[in-house]
Amino acid sequence: MQAIVPVRKKAWEASLGGREAAKSHLVARLAYWPTRLTVDRSELPLSDEAFLYRLARDTWRGIEAMVDLETGLPIDHLRFTEGSIEPAHAEIGDYTSTTNIGLYLAAVSGAHRLGLISRAAALARLRAVLGTLDRLEQYHGFFFNFYDTVSLERTSSLVSFVDSSWLLAGLIVARQTFPELRDVHTQDVAHDFALFYDPRWDLMTHGYDVRTHERSIYHYGTFYTEARLGNLLAIGLGEAPRELWFEMRRTYSAGQVEAYRGNERTARPTADRIGDTFYEWHGVSYVPSWGGSMFEALMPTLFLDERRIAPRSLGANDAAHVKVHRRYARTVLDYPVWGMSPCMLPSGRYAEFGVPPLGVRGYDAGVVTPHASALALATAPRAATRNLRELAQRYGLYGDFGLYDSVDPKSGEVAHVYLTLDQTMTFLALVNHLQDHVIQRTFASDPIVERVLPMVAVERFFTR
Repeated sequence: MQAIVPVRKKAWEASLGGREAAKSHLVARLAYWPTRLTVDRSELPLSDEAFLYRLARDTWRGIEAMVDLETGLPIDHLRFTEGSIEPAHAEIGDYTSTTNIGLYLAAVSGAHRLGLISRAAALARLRAVLGTLDRLEQYHGFFFNFYDTVSLERTSSLVSFVDSSWLLAGLIVARQTFPELRDVHTQDVAHDFALFYDPRWDLMTHGYDVRTHERSIYHYGTFYTEARLGNLLAIGLGEAPRELWFEMRRTYSAGQVEAYRGNERTARPTADRIGDTFYEWHGVSYVPSWGGSMFEALMPTLFLDERRIAPRSLGANDAAHVKVHRRYARTVLDYPVWGMSPCMLPSGRYAEFGVPPLGVRGYDAGVVTPHASALALATAPRAATRNLRELAQRYGLYGDFGLYDSVDPKSGEVAHVYLTLDQTMTFLALVNHLQDHVIQRTFASDPIVERVLPMVAVERFFTR
């Protein structure tokens, strides 16, 4: 989909002498800047709990730093090139998404729960965001999926289902954490998700394009993806039928998998067996995701405690995906670390990675990203902690704002990028781990969520 040029933003840059000349003004809009590219690995704590707390604290510091002081919105990313943190060599992603905003709202709540900021400071941050949201262009109460963080112009014509869902999840956590905000932004959670629902298929579409006034032709038909949380919220709001939850495909036939992969099944590792209700790879039974990434498998667990709520279905599947990620990295790729998911490459390009057998489409294997390990804390805490520590100790991956976005285990090349999406996922996973599932418990206490939790628990994925 073609991006929309932010006219006012371009005029602002031109008034300052162009994009590069405006960079110093962008830096001035941020709270602070890192003082070093990497930290001395010897200063990282020896105990697991202290290490994870240090990682949470540094990650939060980066999230704080990557907020536009004038609008209160998180920017998309900071990227450092040429082995330098000098602003002249940095790329400032001065735009944001509704997912970034939603996860940031939840992260502010998590920072307060972890004791990193006061209640007053958290409320000030949340009110700044909510005030800016009131100023953004909307479509029938929905926000577009991209905005410029300086001019606040929308840069997309798409209202995205999954992005809207993450914003709603963040708003729910914020209002449940701080009751004084409930009246302020109750209207922000009163979306009509029927906008995305296609009754012909009993499925949600990817989004709605305001230029064509049409829903996307693509649907979220695979159950085990990050979209499942949005489906749950739409049902909880009463804006989609319960049939939606069960209409999504848990598995596909061997022929369908071959078609999705473009007849490449002989060129890449696939499931050893594709059954009617689950697949198997090297003795591990699982229900597949679309691409086999950790993002799809475990991002919903930042808010939904699937291990507790649905131990026979989603919880068991979460554990299976982590097990295959670990085994695949070790036995197929010969990597000393594991965890593949969409992330930034050292080149600055964002790309999708995963474990091919775990996905119906199956992304290619590639670099390892720390947020994948952080997400796994909810399922395999000891293994995930060991992997995070290994990433920090083996590679020059730990900077002032926590772990950078990815590393190539074969070359050791690091993507010196802090991506708000991945940093907030990492932080929320750490908060849940260190504070007794506090984000998950807060989310589950909301009436929208409470009414659908029994539905989540009824399935059993594996018969043995």
